[in-house]
Amino acid sequence: MINIDDIKKFFRGRIALSEPLNKYTSLRIGGPADYYFEPFEKNDAVQIINYLQKQEVPFVPIGKGSNLLVNDEGYRGAVVNLQASLTSIEAKENCVNVEAGISLNQFVDFCIRHGLKGVEMLAGIPGTIGGAIKMNAGAYGGEISDYLLGVEIIRGGLIVNLKKAEIGFEYRFASFEHDDVILSASFQLPVGNYDELMKIRNDLLLQRNKKHPVNYPNCGSVFINPGNTPAAKYIEESGLKGARSGDAQISDKHANFIINIGNATAKDVMTLIEKTRNTVKDKFGILLELEVKLLGFEENVYKEQSS
Repeated sequence: MINIDDIKKFFRGRIALSEPLNKYTSLRIGGPADYYFEPFEKNDAVQIINYLQKQEVPFVPIGKGSNLLVNDEGYRGAVVNLQASLTSIEAKENCVNVEAGISLNQFVDFCIRHGLKGVEMLAGIPGTIGGAIKMNAGAYGGEISDYLLGVEIIRGGLIVNLKKAEIGFEYRFASFEHDDVILSASFQLPVGNYDELMKIRNDLLLQRNKKHPVNYPNCGSVFINPGNTPAAKYIEESGLKGARSGDAQISDKHANFIINIGNATAKDVMTLIEKTRNTVKDKFGILLELEVKLLGFEENVYKEQSS
């Protein structure tokens, strides 16, 4: 059990009970977490995570909440927001060490300023380094793991350093253990030309802004692309663009985005997810797998998707 008075003896940062999570997710959806912790510095983050693991309290680390759908009923556990406490980034020659709370856009711009290439394709992807590594985020043929050297994580109460080869990466997947929390990562990047890299970055941002519904709250791509065909193609050809449930809508701009056009609920979004999966399966025989992460739902909601 959690004892807040005990926690206050060692923890520096914000503590809240029954904290609504809608303000911490890019979809602006989500009920309350039983406990919410916002560490002040890295050591505070390490200590609260170790405490929660030792007490066997269910918890989840978050950053920008950009790939997260939280149940309307909330989460019966603790949320640890690492965005404000893990914010260091430094370069030494062509190696970059970056903490997990740094946003991908900050990371990309930092590398370009230092004349380092290999991560510019991540420009415009929302989220933080920690979440991006956990899901092996990528775009335009590149992935964040391409130039990764290793990561620093919390595992079983210890700070552990893993080399890339010890992790194992696949498309939108990294083989971390369930309770592993990424603290930082190191990359070794090739030298590039600043002007060329800035042009690539700016062109990609323009493309994203044209293709994606950036003016509405969303969680990014809802489904993983099955094989070489974009999930959006199957969804669009199923006639689902613009489909609504309450204030949740499959974007007219990009069919693999669900947007919040007002006061959408998690139930609204889940209704569209179910409708999309069932329709695409009936029409094409393909069962779309979720890219968005679910929090506060039963663990076996989409257990069948691995079949």
